[in-house]
Amino acid sequence: MKLNPHRPWITPLVIGAFGLSAVTGMLMFFHLDSGLNKTAHEWLSWAMVIGVGLHLLLNLPAFKRYFTQTTARVVMGVFAVILALSFIPVGGESSEPGFAPPVRALAQAPISVLAQVAGTSTDDVKAKLQAQGLTVTSDQQTVAELVGGDLRKQIGTISQVLPSGTAR
Repeated sequence: MKLNPHRPWITPLVIGAFGLSAVTGMLMFFHLDSGLNKTAHEWLSWAMVIGVGLHLLLNLPAFKRYFTQTTARVVMGVFAVILALSFIPVGGESSEPGFAPPVRALAQAPISVLAQVAGTSTDDVKAKLQAQGLTVTSDQQTVAELVGGDLRKQIGTISQVLPSGTAR
């Protein structure tokens, strides 16, 4: 039996990617992630997908055999059902991140209140909003009125108004 020339690097790729994905995933689960853990988990998990795909191709005959074994089919079927069920929305559970409610509250606040939060004048906040290309006609307008309900746009707009990196 001739050894596949790709075997020496495909299996280590799977092992390394699994280690990275498992550790960063557990850190995220327990809210202990820091630095680039989440980014590494999200982006470098593609190495796991690619590595597993190549490993599967390298071992295709053995992979195909699992579909003839009852126990293997049951285990794979259970995970397929769990995957399908994971797409069902769960009532009462928000899909938004935890920081969304305070951002939305700031976005619903009048510009005059946002100025107080920023520790600056209403005119300064209005000038910063107008510098972003927004048309401000009243001190009672809100960021939500100016940019709409999109959370990312609200965050981007508010972050341009609030002072960055200052502790009070």
